[in-house]
Amino acid sequence: MNANDVIELIKLFKQHGIEIIIDGGWAVDALFGKQTRLHADLDIAVEHKFVSQIREILEARGYRDVPRDDTRDCNFVLGDEQGRQIDIHTFTFDENGKLIFGIEYPFDSLNGSAEINNYPVRCITPEWLVKFHTGYQVDENDYHDVKLLCEKFNLEIPTEYEEFIARDKKL
Repeated sequence: MNANDVIELIKLFKQHGIEIIIDGGWAVDALFGKQTRLHADLDIAVEHKFVSQIREILEARGYRDVPRDDTRDCNFVLGDEQGRQIDIHTFTFDENGKLIFGIEYPFDSLNGSAEINNYPVRCITPEWLVKFHTGYQVDENDYHDVKLLCEKFNLEIPTEYEEFIARDKKL
């Protein structure tokens, strides 16, 4: 998934009245101001009410369900024959901003803004991106993303990354 693919998808959804929030590695790169690594997919957060419309739009462009162990109504992946994948995370908040369905995004996590190739995008905030990169077995890509965010936004690197930090100090 490259930057042009991401921008094309954002514009496509916007044409259909669907506002998406970029999550994952592309959110990190948007906040950092440039692409820093390859991305296998595009992670998006979107209101659950748009799921059927998103499926219809993407299926018309050759996207199909990509089977995964963690697939559920609020989290699924669609991919096309060119290998592009969109990891879709959905949520529903009530009128008071309380999550009532889906991925447990804190309401204020969805308020980031950045750019991909000078195109403005909504994204997860830097603080929440770092928090979302904890609580599981982290890998090199996670460390890369967290390190960039923490350096740029003066955030503390979570303890899950001590092994990576110690390795870097030895180099």
